[in-house]
Amino acid sequence: MEDTRHHLADTLRQMRRQRGWSLDVAAERTGVSKAMLGQIERGESSPTVATLWKIAGGFETSLSSLLVPPAPPCGEPEVRRAEALRRRPADGEMLVAPLFPFDPHLGFELFELTLPPGYLRHSEPHEPGVTEHVLVVAGQMQVCIDDRWIDLAAGEAIRFAADRPHGYRNEAREPAVFHNLIHYPRP
Repeated sequence: MEDTRHHLADTLRQMRRQRGWSLDVAAERTGVSKAMLGQIERGESSPTVATLWKIAGGFETSLSSLLVPPAPPCGEPEVRRAEALRRRPADGEMLVAPLFPFDPHLGFELFELTLPPGYLRHSEPHEPGVTEHVLVVAGQMQVCIDDRWIDLAAGEAIRFAADRPHGYRNEAREPAVFHNLIHYPRP
C-alpha cells in the first residue's frame, strides 16, 4: 500500500507539472478537490478507486499509470502472478492486481479485480471510446450497463462501451474474481 501511495503521489505531481497545471486547474479538470489532490501528492491520503478514476479521466491517462510504473516494451515473455500483485490500492475492500499496466502500443491495460461479498461500485463514464472486457474467473457478480444489472458467473464474459455510467456488484456470499481488460482508443 505504501509503495502504491508513493508512486501515486509522484506520478500525480509529475503529470500536473508536465501540463503546467496548478492544483486549482487539476481540481477543475478531474472533479477532485484541490485539498484532496494536495493530500494525495503529499502521500497523506489513500483515495477511493472512484477518485482514482476521476484523476485518470481528468489527466486523460490510464488507471494503471497511477498505480504502478509503466510496462516495459513487449519483448521477452513476461510471467506475472496476480497473487504477488494483488493489493488494496485505495480506500475500500476491492483488491486490484494490475496484471499488465497500460501499454500505449497495445492500447490496453489488464487487471484482476476481487469484489468482496456485498460490494457495490458505481463507475463514472470513462473517456469517449473506452471499452471494457470483463471475464469472471471465480464466483458470480453483476455488471450494470444503462441502469440494467446483468448477471455473470465464472466463465462468462461481457464487453461494453465504458464511456457511459456502469457499475459492479457482488451480492453473493463468496468473493467474485474477474479480469478486466480496458481498451483505450488511439489518439
